[in-house]
Amino acid sequence: MPSQNRSLFLIVLFASTLFSSALLMFVLQPLFGKLLLPLLGGTPAVWNSCMVFYQSVLFLGYLYAHLLGTRLTAKVQIITHLAVIALSFLALPVGLPENLSPPTETNPTFWIFSTLALSIGLPFFILSTTAPLIQKWFAHVGHKDSEDPYFLYAASNTGSLVSLLSYPFLIEPNLGLTAQQSDWSMGYVVLCVLIASCGAMLWKNYRATNYSYVASETVAIQTNDFYYERHVSVASSHVPPLPLKTKLYWGALAFVPSSLLLGLTNFISTDIASVPLLWIIPLTVYLFSFVLVFSRWNDKSHVWFVRLQPIFLIPFVAYAFINPADLPYWVYLVFHVIAFFFAIMVCHGELAAQRPHSAHLTTYYLIMSFAGMLGGMFNTFVAPFVFNGIYEYPLMIIAALLLRPSLKKLSLPEIGMQLIDPLLLLAIGVGVYFSVDNLIGYFDGIVISLCLLTIAVYFMRRRVVAYAGLIGVIIMSAMVVHHSESHTLMQERTFFGVMAVRESLLTDEKGQPETYHELFHGTTKHGAQRLIPTESKTPLTYYSRPSPMGQLFKTFDTQNANWNIGVVGLGAGALTCYAKPSQTWTLYEIDPLVVDIARNPAYFSYLSQCAPNAVSEIGDARLSLQNKPDGTFDLLMMDAFSSDAVPTHLLTREAIELYFKKLKPNGILAFHITNRHLLLKKVVSIHAEQMHLAALINEFKPQTDAPLIVATDWVILAKNPETLKPLQTSQIGSWQKMPLYFDMPAWTDDFTNIVSIWK
Repeated sequence: MPSQNRSLFLIVLFASTLFSSALLMFVLQPLFGKLLLPLLGGTPAVWNSCMVFYQSVLFLGYLYAHLLGTRLTAKVQIITHLAVIALSFLALPVGLPENLSPPTETNPTFWIFSTLALSIGLPFFILSTTAPLIQKWFAHVGHKDSEDPYFLYAASNTGSLVSLLSYPFLIEPNLGLTAQQSDWSMGYVVLCVLIASCGAMLWKNYRATNYSYVASETVAIQTNDFYYERHVSVASSHVPPLPLKTKLYWGALAFVPSSLLLGLTNFISTDIASVPLLWIIPLTVYLFSFVLVFSRWNDKSHVWFVRLQPIFLIPFVAYAFINPADLPYWVYLVFHVIAFFFAIMVCHGELAAQRPHSAHLTTYYLIMSFAGMLGGMFNTFVAPFVFNGIYEYPLMIIAALLLRPSLKKLSLPEIGMQLIDPLLLLAIGVGVYFSVDNLIGYFDGIVISLCLLTIAVYFMRRRVVAYAGLIGVIIMSAMVVHHSESHTLMQERTFFGVMAVRESLLTDEKGQPETYHELFHGTTKHGAQRLIPTESKTPLTYYSRPSPMGQLFKTFDTQNANWNIGVVGLGAGALTCYAKPSQTWTLYEIDPLVVDIARNPAYFSYLSQCAPNAVSEIGDARLSLQNKPDGTFDLLMMDAFSSDAVPTHLLTREAIELYFKKLKPNGILAFHITNRHLLLKKVVSIHAEQMHLAALINEFKPQTDAPLIVATDWVILAKNPETLKPLQTSQIGSWQKMPLYFDMPAWTDDFTNIVSIWK
């Protein structure tokens, strides 16, 4: 056996290259997600679509590394890779092409793919090849650690974590998008120099590793709670081929966490804001799991993660699915993130335990990346067309439980025996559903029963198939009960989220029950309408007559007969019931489904009764408004939300400038800023101060018990203070001057920072 190199320099060089590559990769992801958001209304689906693109290119990069490492000699590998790197310089400096125009009538996912491919396809491809290729090269440089290069994977994932944590707290608050793009491009050039240096070390020190292959042998390990198999290294003269069963197992262990990642991302970014800060939370946890499982502690820690997962699953299932309590949003976020962490630690822990000899390194990573890509594609391309809700998320929670290490290797008859309990529970649930006339009348009893079942099922955790199946039936039963309770009339899913129309009951002014309709986007109510003829034209919720918008229209009632009015964000269409026949109303809405719902009298009749001639324009409001002649509107109302999240690109200085460009000299700009999590008045106040605009705020709290009148916050802006003076002197409502803030820069298209406005 040739002498082995013990140089620390080699480890530092190869580890630094992997660290730098991961650092650049995970800065590029939120950077370009943020660049694309304004073009597509700020919907969370933009990030998920970007993630699928990244996963797809990652797979292509791993495939390229696999073919390069297994089909070509070391010197040809180096020459080929350096040539591809040189070609990637054509994409520098990175940035979006000019004059982009996203589709407005069709799903924009493929448009996102083509845009990203044109903008960053080649550089991201090079980044994607680095982890497997550099590790493969290290395996041939003759270092004493070359036979097991997997420890370098920790350097790669550490770089990813540093990048993701730095972006929202260091990079985003201190660098604009333009600076981020130029700095990233310079960092990419430095990385390419490091890759070339690694190639030089391989060229100089290349050694074929046929002198001492190490094969993998399956060893059974059993603890009090579970049984699993682990591959350990044993001396052998050759490395055997990988069985198909092993490859499929690796694929399943990578597919499920990838799908869970996008499911959780969709969940947490829907109700706050579609910003990199929130996207980064699940992605950071996802990558941190790889750091842990590929460390030397995985053998011991994996046992504990498998043991603790069922314990935490009890409160998670109870609060997230069976009986969601009125808890702060951050509590739910913690529940979901911890459940996600346990699930992926079990899956990735198994994946790391099964890692093969370095001869199969690129195959191993190739399967991981391919399965990860499939997981993302399932969430992006399959689930939206198969499900009318975000059902892939609980489905993958169950799949993760199925991948827990089993008490023993199960045969098909044994799997069938374990399925008896879940099928029996399912049959009981179906029987109850069809035999009970008023399921909601037994709501409390059903909830208590499901909670007790969740506790009881914990004691079956060693029977993996039965355990996962029973938890699945419990979650499905809880979802069915809540769906029945909500009296959902319709529910559909588009690229922009899940829209639902529900029928509910209220107690009217005479104390009598009355049916009304509600519009939901995600978990947030976006409008309601009473159905009785005497009240069907009455705007409700955030737009009620006592609310700030009702006060505004009442104040200007004598002078707004011929106003030209624009509304960004349609909802149920309640604002149109302030319309007069002589006025012109233009409604801007990015989601065609919202327009269909608002124009369907079976769901809501505001538009058909109050403004049948209103013009609807589909597309992102900023892009649509740019085509309007300057000085068009007397009043422009900004009411765009994605669930509870306001698209940040509608709140930048450039956006405000655009709005006032489209307003008449004495025009009024109204902002709806009601939000559970973000202090949006801070953003608007800073704009008003710096742009010398007159601004009033009304943080409305209802003083009456009238049904469906809710608290809501609105800000109105004008160039001339005299324009808003009638509101201040009308004695209608409580319009106040905006508070002043000096602790953050103004938001621009180049700079936004969600951390600074967190409540």
